[in-house]
Amino acid sequence: MEETIKKESLSDVISDIPADTEEETRDLKRCLVFESGGLVLFLSTEYVIEIINDHAITSLPVVPDYVRGIINLRGQILPVVDIRKMMGKEAADYNSKTCIIVLNIDSVPIGIVADNVRSVLDIDMNEIHPLPLHHPQKLANGMLKLDDGTVAMSFDCHALVQG
Repeated sequence: MEETIKKESLSDVISDIPADTEEETRDLKRCLVFESGGLVLFLSTEYVIEIINDHAITSLPVVPDYVRGIINLRGQILPVVDIRKMMGKEAADYNSKTCIIVLNIDSVPIGIVADNVRSVLDIDMNEIHPLPLHHPQKLANGMLKLDDGTVAMSFDCHALVQG
């Protein structure tokens, strides 16, 4: 009995190799990277409505100190939270880089004060690691190392509106 050896061209062999498996296991999300209280944080841009600068905040009586007040944004009244204070950090004077990131979290519009907006990046959600237990953060639920070596924490939007 003779055995037949099938000859395959190089292109046939290459076409049988699965596509880039690294690409298949990635879960990329577009994220806004910002700073608050010395921390670098990021959140999915799916929550971001807009970023505003130099907007007057009206203070409210008898609210927690981290609630800076409300703003009137084109007829919509939004609460504004200083996440620096919510995370137990000291209040800081606002400067030209301070901004309000307007979010919509589960149909709840809210503004958060950020010290500085860094950039928008595609972040692989599979690269996010749990926070060390000895450093829990009220509004952070994970961390990762950015390409520039900075450690950034994942901002927990749902904890913001539930807290």
